[in-house]
Order: sequence, then C-alpha cells, then structure tokens
Amino acid sequence: MSVDTSSSSLPSRIASLVHAHFDALPTRSKPTIFPDGSREWIPMTGIVAVKGENTHSESLTCISVTSGAKCLSASHIPRCRGLVLHDCHAEILAIRAFNYWLLTECNSVLFREKQLPNGHDTCTLDNEKISDSPFIQRREIEEDEDNTSTPLTEWPPFKLRPDIKIYMYCTCAPCGDASMELCMAAQEDATPWEISQQEASLSEIQDAELPDTETLLDGRAHFSLLGVVRRKPARMDAESTRSKSCSDKLALRQVSSLLSCETSRLIAPTENAYLAGLILPEDEISQVGCARSFGENGRMQPLGGRYWPRGANFKESTPGYRFRPFQVLSVPSEEVTALWRFAKPKSGPLPAASVEQQGDPSSPGTNVRKTRPGNVSAIWVLAPSYHHPLVMTMDTGSKSVPTLCRSKTGLYETIINGVKQGNRASSPGARGASSLSRAKLWSLFREIGPTSVPRTYTTDVSPAGPLLGTEDSHIKAVQQHMPDITTYQDFKNPTRLGDPLQIRMQAIRDAKVVLKGWIPNAGDESWGLDVLVDPKKRKR
Repeated sequence: MSVDTSSSSLPSRIASLVHAHFDALPTRSKPTIFPDGSREWIPMTGIVAVKGENTHSESLTCISVTSGAKCLSASHIPRCRGLVLHDCHAEILAIRAFNYWLLTECNSVLFREKQLPNGHDTCTLDNEKISDSPFIQRREIEEDEDNTSTPLTEWPPFKLRPDIKIYMYCTCAPCGDASMELCMAAQEDATPWEISQQEASLSEIQDAELPDTETLLDGRAHFSLLGVVRRKPARMDAESTRSKSCSDKLALRQVSSLLSCETSRLIAPTENAYLAGLILPEDEISQVGCARSFGENGRMQPLGGRYWPRGANFKESTPGYRFRPFQVLSVPSEEVTALWRFAKPKSGPLPAASVEQQGDPSSPGTNVRKTRPGNVSAIWVLAPSYHHPLVMTMDTGSKSVPTLCRSKTGLYETIINGVKQGNRASSPGARGASSLSRAKLWSLFREIGPTSVPRTYTTDVSPAGPLLGTEDSHIKAVQQHMPDITTYQDFKNPTRLGDPLQIRMQAIRDAKVVLKGWIPNAGDESWGLDVLVDPKKRKR
C-alpha cells in the first residue's frame, strides 16, 4: 500500500504504515496473551520505500514487516544445511525479506520484458521503459574516461530507481552496542562497570585477526566495554550463540549496503541501496550509543573516505561500496505506545495489576514479571510489481493472506525456531525451510540468473528451469562472472579473478577488521542445492 504525504512527520508516517500492516496479520503470527494473565512481547521491524521524498508526489510503500527475538546456538549451526534461519531477530529478518523482494522484483521485470515486442528496449512516450518497475530499473552500460568498461559498469544489470530511499522502523533499539546506555540506565546504578584486567586486555584488541576463540562479548554483559562487537543477548542459562548483535550487523550494512550476496549480483550498490534512516521510538534512542555505533565519528570512523574497488576514481553517482552512515530518527514514544501492544515492559517496579489489567498488554499496570519473549516470528513481504507465473508454483503463503492493508502479499510465513511453523529445526527439510533461508534464496537467485551447474535437485519452484532466456545480454554478463559452483561456500565467497562479488567481500573484510572482535558464525556452508530435494515428497 502506498500512502500519500500528510501533516505528520516522515518517521511517524512510516511507523504508522508498518504497524497497520502488522496489525492486519493473522493472530497466529502475533504474541500470545495467556489465560493466567501472562503475555508475550516481541520486537517488530518494517522496511519502507519512500519514493520522491520531499516532493508533492511523495509516497510510502511497505516492503516487509517482520517480528522476532530468537537465534540459534552455535552448536546448532552445522546441522542447518542452509534450511534453518540462524538469526530471527526482527531487524535481520527484515533485511533478508527485503532481499527476497528484490529478487522477485527482478524476476517479474525480466518476465515482463519477455512479453514485450522489443524486450527491455520498449519505451513509452515519456521515454520511461514499460518494463521498469516503480522501484528498480535497467542500468545503461557506462564507459570510463579511457573508453573501457569495468565490471561495476557492465554488471549488475539493475539498480534502484534514483528517487527511492529505504528506511527501517523498529519498535525497540537494536541489541548490542547502540543500546548499551539503555541497558546501563535500566540498572539501579547506571555507572559503567569498572574495567577488570581481563576486560582491559579485550579493550586493547588491535586490528590483527583474532584467534578462533570465545572472545565475543555477551549482549548484556561487560558494560564497561563500549564500541565492540557483541553476540546476541540471551538468558543466562541459554547455550551461547555466535550470531552478532543487530547493532553490529547494521553497522556492517553501512559498508556492504542492504544487498545480500544474491541481490548484489543483480542490483548495483548505488547510494540508495544503503539504509537512509533507522527510525526508533524516542525513548529507545541513546544519542551517545547510536553515534558511537553508527556515526561517522564513532567506531566506523576509520572507514570514512574509503571506497571499494580500491584505487577507483570514485564519484558519488558511481556504483560501489563505501561507508554510508544512516540517520537515526525518532517517533514520539506516546505515538508508539498507542500503536504497539506487544512492547517489552520497561524495567523497574510497577504497581500490582488486577487480573483484568494483566490480560491487557497495553495496560500501564501490567506486571513486568508476567511477560516473556515470544517464540513466533512473523514474515510478510510485498508482492512484485508484475504478475509472475512462477509464484503460482511456490508455497509463499499468499493464498492464506492474499492482501494486507490493500498491499498484495508476495510472502507470508510464521517461523518458530528458524523453520516454518509445524516443522522441526532438529531435522530440517525442504518443506519446512523458510523462503528467507540460505538454500531457498540461493535457489530463487538461480531461477533468475542461471549458472552452468546442472539442475539435479527438486524444489517447490518451477521444475521447468529458469524462465529467463540466455538471449539477455545483461544476464549473460552476470553468468560470465559466475564460476562453476557446487556449494554455498563457493557461491558466497567467490575465488575466481574478476568476479565483482570479490569487491563486496573485500569491503566486508575491511569493515570487520575495524569493528574488532568479529568471530565467524561458521559451520553452515558446505552444502549444495540438493538439500532442497525432499525424500518424502508427497504424491500428487
């Protein structure tokens, strides 16, 4: 659904749009209120595309809405085989959902081009290409000053339209470094803890690569150490995870853009492929913490002025990777309180609540001890701009939720423990894998940009093969940069010289050095797309 401008501020309009979409989701995707008065809380995130910002024709489109507060332990990762979501925090799901939408948007545009007489060369009277979507468009082949094309100019084939900006709205502060002051303020004594000798040695970590040891800090511990990478917070008795905090992952996205390894092969890393703004309730913003975690003078400062590929004559309009800090914008807390019934109660003693109040999550007298984080994650993604027959053969959940606030549904899922509701993460299979899982996203990319790897697997997508013909010169350029790959490790970390994805990986490596203490969450890479073969496939 697109929303016209109004008298309210842009952050408030974005928040209202995201909440309206979440409110329209089925009950099974929302936190539970139990008969004994206890209830669940959950963080929620939405990604919104703002078209024509600060113009009379400005409009907002909700791209994805997600909720979640869980992630997998480190010991579980090797059993995932690309079929289980490692990190179900709302912010991370929202970014994965955004990339899923970009893949489907590219696919729908390519399919539409095949239906036109002259393909993607067909234009309207105002020189706008008929096949272009409201969000993405074809890139023209550009030439450098020496009249030679570089990989970044001939690849990838698409870019976000220049009048589009991407914003993220969250109901609570990202876990990790940006929220440490908030965590300290919730203690009886908000003074940072004294630095012990062991902590002092951690704070002096240099840029050298860390050994593969458990030096990743807990999400809610070591208040004395600020500006460092942390793991996701969890209960004290829970098995540890190596999923980095949302603050750290968002900071990394300020260098790598919002694009994933799949979409970065199809969408150019232009300025508006980066997050323009992070929107939070005003009482969830620590100005000091956000400036340290995300600001140009904070922990990312050493990356200022650098760009990738190295040595290139970089211009602002040239696609490429660089450190692009986003704005941190606020929504009045009273507005969010009125919109959001499933917020985590603030710490501190509260007056005793009656039974009726305990059953009402919006009641200010609800007892904080009667709450718990929900284990259900909701995923909703906007449908692509053009109808695509591939959608008819995919289990996207759109039949159960065809529209949401007048927005057509492209994907709707309810996730528990990293897999679709009704499946077990302990024995993952193709039927239970989320469309946002590694295996499903890789498979979806292959339907758009086919490689030379033989199609020896069966998925819930069309078995007839890619819908895109090889006559497309732009996609041929993508194919030329795709090596023969058999595992996800090969796909995500290309070794072939000249593969532009290596530029992205170099930017990420440099950013992780600056962030300090980034321990890989490894163990789920050595698999191929044969994991999507369902040995218990039901007979038709």
